[in-house]
Parts: sequence; structure tokens; C-alpha cells
Amino acid sequence: MCGINGLFNFDRGHGVDPHILAAMSSVAAHRGPDDYGYHLDGPMGLAFNRLSIIDLAGGHQPMSNEDGSVWIIFNGEIYNFVELRNELLQRGHQFRTRSDTETIVHAWEEHGEDCVDKLRGMFAFAIWDSRQQILFIARDRLGIKPLFYYADKTRFAFASELKSLTQLPEIPCEVETRALGEFLRRRYVVAPHTMLRGVRKLEPGHTLRVTANGFKIKRYWDVPVTETRIAEGEAVERLGSILEEAVRMHLVSDVPLGAFLSGGLDSSCVVALMSKLGVSDIKTFSIGYDSGESELEYARIVADHFKTDHHELRLSAIEFRETLPKVVWHMDEPVGDQAAVPLYYLSEFARQRVKVALSGEGSDELFGGYWVYNHMLAGSRARRIRVARMAGKALGWFAGSRGLKKRLDGFVGMNYMRKWADVMGSPLDWSYGGCGSILTAEQVEKILLLEDDPFNGAESASTRSRKASPLNRMCYVDLTTWLPDDLLVKADRMSMAHSLELRVPFLDHRLVEFAASLPPNMKIRDGVTKYLLKKWSEPLLPANIVHREKKGFPVPIAPWFRGDLAGFVRETLLSSSSSTRQFFERSEIESLLQLHEKEDQSDQIYSFLVFNSWYEQFVEMRSQRRDTPSLVH
Repeated sequence: MCGINGLFNFDRGHGVDPHILAAMSSVAAHRGPDDYGYHLDGPMGLAFNRLSIIDLAGGHQPMSNEDGSVWIIFNGEIYNFVELRNELLQRGHQFRTRSDTETIVHAWEEHGEDCVDKLRGMFAFAIWDSRQQILFIARDRLGIKPLFYYADKTRFAFASELKSLTQLPEIPCEVETRALGEFLRRRYVVAPHTMLRGVRKLEPGHTLRVTANGFKIKRYWDVPVTETRIAEGEAVERLGSILEEAVRMHLVSDVPLGAFLSGGLDSSCVVALMSKLGVSDIKTFSIGYDSGESELEYARIVADHFKTDHHELRLSAIEFRETLPKVVWHMDEPVGDQAAVPLYYLSEFARQRVKVALSGEGSDELFGGYWVYNHMLAGSRARRIRVARMAGKALGWFAGSRGLKKRLDGFVGMNYMRKWADVMGSPLDWSYGGCGSILTAEQVEKILLLEDDPFNGAESASTRSRKASPLNRMCYVDLTTWLPDDLLVKADRMSMAHSLELRVPFLDHRLVEFAASLPPNMKIRDGVTKYLLKKWSEPLLPANIVHREKKGFPVPIAPWFRGDLAGFVRETLLSSSSSTRQFFERSEIESLLQLHEKEDQSDQIYSFLVFNSWYEQFVEMRSQRRDTPSLVH
């Protein structure tokens, strides 16, 4: 796993300053502390930070083909690179290394832009073809690896992390106003948008071609929405075969590897397959708390069952508070997912013993694992789609009314309404997200004046999946919005903050395609979520792991925000120096904190804490640095 960044000047007579490339790389050195390299060629410059995982001696980048006409920088892992290498050798290509990176170079020579169709893995890479004067950039199908970019009339810039792009003086130190509304609604921002004006994310399953005439984006893959008939026995067998193959491919490494183990079904399945595939001395890592939210007892059950080398860590409220600014800095964007904090600590903890860890991300989106799916299906069966759409519109227009919000919460639940409206493509309050008058009048006016470039990520996902059944439509929306823009952001940034490579075998694209083709009753049956995965895992795992209630990655912030961290929260959000003061009404923040004493509002409170810290670090501090000669944070 590595960090990449680069610049392309549209004026061919204007070269790239290597010092700017170095500054962009330096600020993200945690992504690759083992090596650094760069390559300049006319209007183009590539830079690379390396975390050595495969071919430790021969994987230096930027890497070229035999005659130096094609150069690449690559972040990720190609799990079928041996197979591809053999095919390319038969076609006459010559290899100088054992790295998967060189495989992509020759695949480009052989297949051009279609090379991405040959790759099975997680990746973000940039290829410079000097003969054609083309910069070609690609991101993996599910968005496991990140890629940010910025373009104006003079140049195009890209990087693995947004903070690398902030080293460029031309990028505005401004909040993208629509993104603020999006964040309030979802607690994350759907690609291609970001919270920083002018910066975009390359969407999963897309490529980007840059020439002197500009750039063009193209989709090369999407989650399929066609369902197929299949018998249960055959489905169980196929699932086991594909999942086992995916885990086997994810075990390829020249350095020690382990697994994150929560004690939930998904991570337990990964550990079970590692054991079945003969991995010796499996190192597993878990994190918990001295409270009822802790899942450590379940992780121990799985660790004992497979006799792993198990390691546990506990997180306190004080550690949570002290680490929050670091977490926000590494996340790049404000993401209101409090599980990022324990994941930050867990990654640091695991990195002391391994360099690669496997995790269970993606399973819930594939196999219908969230409780809210059951509620939405109940609404669908009752033919309440029109009611949901009307309620979504009403919630959007009247979200400022706490009385209405409370009644809607009592009817079906705020999260249910928000997700249902997303899936059905309803205009559910994109600007407020249930926060209503929380925005200042100035911010509301800015949003209302912006009619172009609508933020319609979930609505577009809903449109693309309109032919699917309601359940598979829900899974599609989550796979293409929440997964890449929240869960995988958290997984990538928190692991790479400690130079740990995190692999997610459930997101092997062939497994995703298989899961997407399943009929709804293979995912949820008689109220049982992840039915097929549970059926397959029953012979492998203890029954109290397979059938226990899902908890996710819980963090006890609700009691912390009422107790140990109450003073910290009030001081941060209500002080005169708080960054939130220019965006949110103080009276509304005060009301939110008061309401939390009676009803859990911890998710909303955490989101405001995150935005406040992000604004301080990515906008205010950067604005202050504008007058200093150094480009490095």
C-alpha cells in the first residue's frame, strides 16, 4: 500500500517543480514510509511513497516499461497479478521484477485503457505514456483505494489524499457549501464531491484520461442489478467457493499479516477461512471498552475456537478526546462515523506486530445485513412507497420543526426515512438532513442561491438501480455511496495513518457480482438478515457467533458525551472561537446538547465535533500558512 500524487501542466512548455511534488508526498508520508521516488517528463510529474508488501527489493516506483516510454505509480494490490504476468509473458512482454505494479505497465501496453478490466484487486494508479502524451488514472471498482483530483485552466493535480492537494496554493481555502448540506444529511459527502471547494474524488469504477486538451472521465464498471434464479444449495456452494478464493488471494504477501476480529459474523468468517486455508499462527486484533458496548467476549470465542494469537485493546473516553484531531486530519474529509477513532487505535495496535491485516468490510452491503433493510422491506410489502416519498419530501421541507421530526421518528425512525428516500430517489432535505434551523441564515442563503451542480449521488444511484428489487436496490445504493464515502474512507485512512495495509476480501468484485445477482430471499428471509452467509458459515463458526445480534463497531459516546466528555463537547462547540459558530446557530447547538441529556443525539454531536476540527485544520490553519514560504503541513 502506498501514496501517489502527480501534476500535469496543460501548457507543454511548462515543466513541473519537483519541490511541489515533494511537498505533496511529504504530507502523506505515512502512506509509504519505506521509499520515495519521483519522475519528471515535460509537462508531467509523478511522485510516490512506498509501503513495501510484495517484492520488497524490486518494487521501487515510479516504475517504467523496458524502454522508459511508459511510467506508473500505483497504490494497492493486484491479487491476480501472477496469472496476468503469465499471460503477458506469453505475449512477449519482459519483466524485471516480481511486483504486481509491473504487471499493470505491460497490461497497459497490451490492452490500453481496457487494462482495468483485467485487474482483480484494490487500486488507484496513474500511468504516463510519453509516446501518446496521455496521463491515464484509474480507481478500483468498489472505491477501496482513494483518489482526489483538482483541475483549472493551467494544470491537473491528483493525489491519494486530499491533504496532498492542499499543498497547492491555487486550491481555495473554502468550504463547498452544498457539501455542507450533504454532510448534515448523511454525515459524509458522496463522490465526486468533497467538502473543499474545487477538489473532487474520482468515483469507484471510473478512469480519467488527461491530455493537453483537458480531461475526460469514464465509467468502466458498475455493480450489476440483474437478479438470477438459483437454488439455495447451489448458492451456498458458490458463495463458499468464491469467498474462499477471495480470501486465498488476499493472503499473498511477503510480510507478516493478521486479521481484525470484532466477534461479528463478517470478521469471524475471514478468520475461519484463514484457518481453513492453512495460515499458521493467525494474529487477531480486537478493541473494546469497559462498558456494555464492548464485543471483546465474542472476539475471544472466535479466537479460542481457531486458536489464534489474539491481542486485545481497550479505549477510554480520554483517549477518544485526545485522538479526535489526529483522526480528522488523517480522514481528509469530515466523516461523522465515530468508529474511526477505535479503528485508528486498533490499526496502531496491530501495526506493532503485522504489516497487513484482513477485515470484514462490505459484507452487510452485499448480503443485506443492516436492520434498516427489514424495516424498508416491510414498508415495500405494505405498498407504502408513496407514503415514504411524501414523508421524505415533508421531512425535507419541514425538518426545522422539532415537533414534526419527533413524530416522524416515532413513526418509522429518522434513519429509515432518510435511507428510504435515498433509495427511492426522493428529494429528502439534502440541505438540512433533519437539522433544520441549525444552519445560520447566511449559510442557508448560500445554499438556496446554488442551483447548479446538484448533489445527487444517492438519487443517481437510485436511478441506476431502478430495475432491481427493493432490497437489492437498497444494497446498491449503500454499495455505491455509503460504503466508498464513509466505511472505506475510514478503513483506508485509519490503517494507513499507521502504515498498515488493510485488505477487504468481501469486496472482491467477483464476489460482489455474485451477491448482487442473488434474489432477495437469499439475503433476508423471515426477518433473518444475511441469510445465505449465515447458512454457509454454520458449519465453520460457533452458533452464538453466527446467529447473534449485529452490533457493528459500537462506541459508547452517548454516555461519554453526558459524562466524561460533556465539558469538552460544550467548550468545543459553544466557545466564541469555535469554527462552528459561523456555520451553525449557537441556540440550536445548545438545544441539541440539552436534548442529548434525554434522548441520544451523539451521532449529530460527533458530526459537529468532526466538522469543527476539520475546518480548523484544513481551512483556517491552511489560510494562515498562505503567508509562509513552506508548503508542508
